Order: sequence, then C-alpha cells, then structure tokens
Amino acid sequence: MRNIILIARREYLEQIRGRAFRLTTVLVPALFAAIFFVSYLSNSHIGGNKHLAIASNNVALAQAVRNQLLKGKTPDADPGLDIVAPATESDRAQLVERVRNKSLDGLLWITATEGQLPTATYTSPSAGEFTTAGHLHDALNNAIIDQHLVAQGMAQDQINALDKGIHIETFQVRKDGSVVKSNALASFFKGYVMAILLSMTTIMYGLNVARSIIQEKTSRIFEVMLSIAKPGDLLAGKLIGVGCVGLTQILIWVVAGGAIIASPLAAAQMSGNLEVHFSWIEAVLFPTYFVLGYFLYSSLFAGLAATCETEQELQMYTPLAAVPVWLSFALIMLVINDSNSFWSVAASFFPPCAPIIMFLRMGAQVPPAWQIAVSIGLMILSIWAVLAISTRLYRIGILMYGKRATLPEILRWLRYS
Repeated sequence: MRNIILIARREYLEQIRGRAFRLTTVLVPALFAAIFFVSYLSNSHIGGNKHLAIASNNVALAQAVRNQLLKGKTPDADPGLDIVAPATESDRAQLVERVRNKSLDGLLWITATEGQLPTATYTSPSAGEFTTAGHLHDALNNAIIDQHLVAQGMAQDQINALDKGIHIETFQVRKDGSVVKSNALASFFKGYVMAILLSMTTIMYGLNVARSIIQEKTSRIFEVMLSIAKPGDLLAGKLIGVGCVGLTQILIWVVAGGAIIASPLAAAQMSGNLEVHFSWIEAVLFPTYFVLGYFLYSSLFAGLAATCETEQELQMYTPLAAVPVWLSFALIMLVINDSNSFWSVAASFFPPCAPIIMFLRMGAQVPPAWQIAVSIGLMILSIWAVLAISTRLYRIGILMYGKRATLPEILRWLRYS
C-alpha cells in the first residue's frame, strides 16, 4: 500500500505541475465565459444591425413589413431599413448591384398580385443568413395577416395582441406527485454540457495514463521502479494518481463555473427560457460516473499501452475510445425525446456509453434508482474484468522491447501471467 501511495503521489504532482494541466484548467472556464459574453453581445444586438432594403410594388405592404421589423426597438435606434416602393424591375437590378458591392447587406423583394398571396425573395452576399431570413419571414407573414385583419375591420391594438402569440408553459410531474415548472431547452443543454465534460475528461485522462506508460517504457525507468514495487502496485498508483488529477481539475472547473454563473452576464443569459437547475442527485452522480468512466477507459488504455512501443502505435487505438462517444451522441435526440425508451435504457446499461447516456437521460428526467444502480454495477463489473486483463498485459508488456506485440503473443502473455 505504501508503494501505491508513493506512486500515486508522484503521478499526481507530475501531472498538476505540467503545462497541459494548467492550460486546460484555465482554458475550459475561459471558453465558457467567452460563450456567455458572445451570447450577451448577440442578445444585445451589438454590431448586429444590418442595412436592408425592402422593395415592393405595394407601398402599404412594404411599410407594414418594416413596422414589424421595428417592433421592440428603441425609437432613437438606427433601423437600417430602406423602403423602395413602388419598385420596378430596374429598381431591383440597381438594388442587387448595391448588394453585390456591399453598400446593402440584403434585399427583400416582395411582389404583390391582386387576389393572390404575395411572393418574396431575399438576396444577400452570404448563403448562411438563416437568422435574418427567419426574421424577414415572420415579419412578412405577420404584415400580410395584419393587412387582412385591418381589412376585416379589426382594431390595431387587437391585431398587436394577436401578433404576440401565446406562450405555452411546460410543467413536469415528479415521482412524488409534485408538479414543477420545466424547460426542455435548458434541460437539453444541461445534460449535453455535462455529457461533454464527462466524455472529454474520462477519455483525456485515460489517454494520459497510456502516454505515461509509453514514456516510462521508452525511457526504461520501469526497470528501476520494478526493483522496489510490484507491477500491480505501479499500475494501481498510476491510475489513482491520474484520477485524483482529474477530480482536482473538475473541482476547479466547478468553482470557476459557479463564479461565472454568478456573474451578471451569465445571470442574464441563464434566466427565463435558459434557467438551469442542478439537483443533489446530479451533484453526486457526476463525480461517481467520472471515476467509473475514468477507471474503465484508463484500465483499457493501460493494457493497450503496455503492448505498444511508441506513442504512434498507441494512436492507432485512439478511435476505440471515440466509438462509444460517437454512439452516445448519435442517440442524443432519441434519449432527449424519450429518455425511458428501450434503446435509451439499454444504452445507459452499456458500460462504455453509460456515463454519457445517463446524464443525457437525467437532463430530461431522473431515471429510476434501480436503473442507476444497475448501470453503476455493470460499470464496476466491467472495470474489474478490464483491469484484470490489463494487469496481466501490464506485468509482461512493460518489459518487452524491440517489436510490436502480435495477437498470439498477447494471448500467450495472458496465459503466462
């Protein structure tokens, strides 16, 4: 046990003093802070006003579309909306030329025909302005509806009330019978972010264990370390030390995340439709699944690293770690829409996918306790099986030099150890 503690301490101090640990520890919170800041700027429309032209052969319709686009803006704000009406085909050619030379950011051309619905086109220098096109689509449709309602004699204040639409509040019935307010979008992003953090950290630190084994194997330091410790103690100390590094980094991220969420910018973004709540169950299960996922992947890669001679050989096995992640995120819409379906439950029982899928499920609804227990139990059994195989490979593989291990040789190592 003393050797395991000494090796774990060495691995822990070596990792946290490394440049990679410092960079990732700082950059991840900085990335999330940048996301909140950019989102704040976007919602504040800083630098987002475009210079658009609304052209139509119907003056009233063009003005109605402009009024729809100006709703919610301050009176002193520069709208950047030009009206060209009544417009002709020669006007259209001139406006398209202005779009081409970028004196206009976009052109909405509306053709109104008596007795028929108008047709519209939007021309811009970019092919990806789906947000602007969506705003113009809503404004045009509301303007057409408003004109028809005015023609039917409806008052303008009643029309404005109809334009606001009806907001549907969503509620969730919990197992204890209580009914609480829910938000599907916030739940989706909460589960998605936690699943990304789990997959990123477990695989990253699992690969760190493998790279550490390759480096020590290449430098022959193992030959010295084996004179004072057993191979099993070396592997156990390495897994525990690197795992503690991961927990330390997650704790720093949690503290930094709490500081970011408490900031005025984040509070403004995470209110209303994006209000997010975390339960004590999620707070307990997140480190639990991190530890289990880490030991599963690190045990797997420790055994594989013992059979490799260089980091280039190890990279060939890296896609093995990515396959469960790809599979988990391929099921994301199925899991979010129906977290209790057969495939959602089955995927949460599959150990390589369990950490990601379980948190995607918890974003929609906390699974039953027996499913969480079965998922954790299957992961523990898988860790035990993978660790037993990896330890046997590790005992012999760390002292094998000169050539790549073949499959028959690996099977022979398992029998000998």
